[in-house]
Amino acid sequence: MAYRLTDKERKLLNSKKGIKQLILTEGHSATKAVRYLKYESRLKSLQEELIKLQQWVSENEQKVVVVFEGRDAAGKGGAIRRITQYLNPREFSIVALPKPTEEEQSQWYFQRYINKLPQKGKIVFFDRSWYNRAVVEPVNDFCTDTQYRIFMNQVNEFERMIIESGIHLIKFYFSITKDEQARRFEDIKKSPVKKWKFSAVDREALRLWDRYTEYKDAMFEKTNTELAPWHIIRANKKTKARIETIEKVLEIIPYLPKDDELIEHVSLDRFNSDDSD
Repeated sequence: MAYRLTDKERKLLNSKKGIKQLILTEGHSATKAVRYLKYESRLKSLQEELIKLQQWVSENEQKVVVVFEGRDAAGKGGAIRRITQYLNPREFSIVALPKPTEEEQSQWYFQRYINKLPQKGKIVFFDRSWYNRAVVEPVNDFCTDTQYRIFMNQVNEFERMIIESGIHLIKFYFSITKDEQARRFEDIKKSPVKKWKFSAVDREALRLWDRYTEYKDAMFEKTNTELAPWHIIRANKKTKARIETIEKVLEIIPYLPKDDELIEHVSLDRFNSDDSD
C-alpha cells in the first residue's frame, strides 16, 4: 500500500525548500523528499540542543568522551560530523589515530589513548578507539593473541578508572548488514572525492565478515558493563542513525537546561525497517 502524504506533509513539500528537495531527490519521490525535510528539521533542533550541552560542559568544567565503533563504512564519521557541525571547535576534538609508531608499540597499549582524553570543559570524539584491539587488530592479525587477551582483561578496569576520574563515557557501535557494507564500499570506490577512504583493511572486510562478527560478539559479552554499556545504532539508514545517536548523547549527558520533551519527541518517520548485523 502506497504511503499517503498528510496535509501537513503536502504543505511542507509545496514550500520553496520542499520543491527544491523534490527536484534533488532521486526519482522525484515525494515520500523520500518529505522524509529528508523532516530529517533536516529534526537534525537542526537536536544540533541546537547540542550547543546547550557543550556550553554546560564548558561552564561546569565537565569532561566527555564519546566512542564510535562499528563496521567499516557504517557511518561513524558522518554521525560525528553532524554532532560537531555547529559546536565551538575550540571546545572539542575528534581523535582518529593512525597506525601506532614503533615507540607507541613499546608502550602500554592504553597510553596513546590516555594522552587524548579531555581536559576539563572539553569533549573528545573517538572515531575508533582503544577497541581497535578488541576487533580490528585480532581480525587482521595486527596483534598477538597475548596482546588481545591482556587488553580484554584490562579494558573494563581502564574504563572504570576514567569514569571515576570524572569523565562521562558513551560508547556507540554502528551496525550495518553485509549487503549494505558492500554497497557502500562500491559507492566509495566510484566516488572521486571519497575513494581515498577505501583502505587495505576495507578490502578485506567483506571476506572477513564472520570473523569480525565473532570478535564483535566477544567484545560485547565482555565489555557491555553496567558502568560503561554499549549503545548499538542500527545504521543501514544513515539519517536515522545520526538522529538516534544525537538523541542518545543528549539523553545520557546530565546537562542543564535540558529540553526533555524535544529529545524524546520523534518527528522523523521510520518508513523502512533496518535489520543490521
